[in-house]
Amino acid sequence: MREIRHEPNAPTRVRSLRPGAVIDAHRHDDHQIAYAARGVLAITTDAGSWVAPANRALWIPAGTVHAHQAHGALQLHLVGLPATDNPLGLERPTALSVSPLLRELILACTGMSPDETPERQRLRAVLLDQLRASPQQPLHLPAPRTPRLAAVCEILYADPADSRTLPELGRAVGVGDRTLSRLFRAELGMSFPQWRTQLRLYHALFLLAEHTPVTTVAHRCGWSSASAFIDAFRRTFGHTPGAHVP
Repeated sequence: MREIRHEPNAPTRVRSLRPGAVIDAHRHDDHQIAYAARGVLAITTDAGSWVAPANRALWIPAGTVHAHQAHGALQLHLVGLPATDNPLGLERPTALSVSPLLRELILACTGMSPDETPERQRLRAVLLDQLRASPQQPLHLPAPRTPRLAAVCEILYADPADSRTLPELGRAVGVGDRTLSRLFRAELGMSFPQWRTQLRLYHALFLLAEHTPVTTVAHRCGWSSASAFIDAFRRTFGHTPGAHVP
């Protein structure tokens, strides 16, 4: 079994990571908020992966084994909170909407002295209030557990633009489409089309963080046109993909 790095406290700080950089699997005794002011952040656990563009933050509960990966040049703001402070009662990683005020609070927390001053305590209290008001976002890509489902998912991880139907993918790995359809809902909590769209949107975020043109992203991720991609992206993230490229 691999050794998991244990960090008793989740530090509050800013980290700059180059594109593709990885922070290996570790866990904290504290809760952690991870926010990418620049670039796109992905975290991975045994239960799957979560991704956060600049208008989302990731809540990582105390004790959760997780790894970070940078997509694009990442400016990562990390805020540690005591395990007793769980304003939303969340027990697994969750993507949260970041309002302009919450963004400024996160930046302020990571930009000040780490000393536990009265000012810092007041700032954290307001931060917790804002977290309570932050809507949760469905930006989780669950990980398959069974080998049969994992084989299909691996094909699409490698090429999100693969347009084969579920029966066609099933034939490629020797599994019936009814079985696969049942496994998608039982293990991943969503239908095959929903999961594939989620995967494509994740991959699109990573490409946009590398300054890939929107039309190119659309085709690499399997959309028939840039307009169809832009529409799907806006519905999920609340803004157009053009906000991610210069």
